[in-house]
Formats: sequence, structure tokens, C-alpha cells
Amino acid sequence: MAAPPSQISLGTVLVALLANQIGGIIPDIDQPTAPFWRNLPIGGVFGKIISKGMGGHRFITHSIVGLVCFGFLSQALLRILHPIMPHINITIVWWAFMIGMFSHLVMDSFTKEGVPWLLPLPIKFGFPPIRRLRVTSGKSIELLVLFPALIVANIILYSRHYAFVMHFLHTQIH
Repeated sequence: MAAPPSQISLGTVLVALLANQIGGIIPDIDQPTAPFWRNLPIGGVFGKIISKGMGGHRFITHSIVGLVCFGFLSQALLRILHPIMPHINITIVWWAFMIGMFSHLVMDSFTKEGVPWLLPLPIKFGFPPIRRLRVTSGKSIELLVLFPALIVANIILYSRHYAFVMHFLHTQIH
């Protein structure tokens, strides 16, 4: 049985959890009514500007291009912030952010709208491929069926591949 790496501090865990949550909502900054903008004093104004600049909802921020761009931007920001938080493992924080962002895109792939993974190709991908079998965002089927099913799938995947996950984390930390 593998043990968690001893170098992960409580501070790193807390910052990584926050980064994961931010990564989970960042693809929706292209939507003026997103929770990210609602929680800022004049977020609605910024949200409208950002939405237009990013091509509207579910455009660049919901693609591999957006994932890569946010990956580079978040990594640069973490390098800038690292001197004020030297005991935080920014590699773990970056991975947490990216996992949050990637999981958002995967979840949106289950919706009727789909995700333009291969932007600039104007094709939105969804699962299952038949659009009418996908869920509508925010409806009860998403909350009562899809979320619990994905939680169970995650538990199964992590438990079956625990040694691999721990080995991967261990090599990324050193």
C-alpha cells in the first residue's frame, strides 16, 4: 500500500483545493452571469466585456486551446505568487487547477450544448453522440443522476488505480 507523499503541507492542500474550485468555474468566465462574476462588486460589467472578447459562452474557454492558454496563464501567475507563499507546492496547486478546469469541460460534454473541444473547428462534441440523449444544464437529471454517477465512477477509478495515482503524484512532487 502506498502512503501519501510527506512533503504535502496543509497550506498546499488548502491552496490546491481553492485552485481546484477556481479551475472548475473558470471556463464559465465567458458567461456574463457566471458565479465568478456575480461574486465580484462590478463583475457583471467585466463579465459582459470578457464574454464578447472570448466569443461568447462555450467558445474558447471550453476548448483544448482554452485549456492550454489557461494552463500557461495559471502557471505564470503561480510563479509570480510563489515568493509570497514559498511553502506552497505550486506544482500540486497547478495540477489541482487544471483538473478542475478539465473536469468542467468533461461535465459540459454531457449536456445538450456539447463542447467545442477542437476549436477553431466549429464542431461541438457531446456524450452520448445523440444530442437528445444528453442532459440539459441545471435540470434534475444532471443533479440526481449524472453527478452521483460521476462520483461513483471516480471512486471506482481511484480505488482501482490507487497505486498508479499515488506514484504519479509522488513523481510530480519531487
